[in-house]
Amino acid sequence: MEQFAAYSHALAAMGLFALIILLLGPASAMPKSKAGIPAGGTPVESYDNPSYRLHRAYMNSVEIGVSFAMATTAAMLTGASPGWVNLLASAFVGLRLLHTVIHVTGIGGENMGLRSVIFTLGWACCVILAMMAVIGAFSV
Repeated sequence: MEQFAAYSHALAAMGLFALIILLLGPASAMPKSKAGIPAGGTPVESYDNPSYRLHRAYMNSVEIGVSFAMATTAAMLTGASPGWVNLLASAFVGLRLLHTVIHVTGIGGENMGLRSVIFTLGWACCVILAMMAVIGAFSV
């Protein structure tokens, strides 16, 4: 796997984000189960409800996780700059950790607050990674 050695930070970032999602799943399920919410159900949809915020943090991570994994993997496979791929992937995971903390603790407002800014910065990392992959694919 010598060709991927230069992308070690990006690979570690993808693994770490997978672990975050895998930990958020049961963490969000436990309070729902305790409240008697059926499997696959959603807590009362109120940002004042800690169980709802935890559920949304999990679901939001799952939703963006696919784009992150696809964009990062495609960027690596097309030979995009390892420095940029590593930086963007690592920044994404750092931003997602911050996003999760903000979401779970309820810091800021429900809409268009700090959580939205952090989400958008992470989303932008994915967009840039995807653009790098597309450019790299057509440069071959």
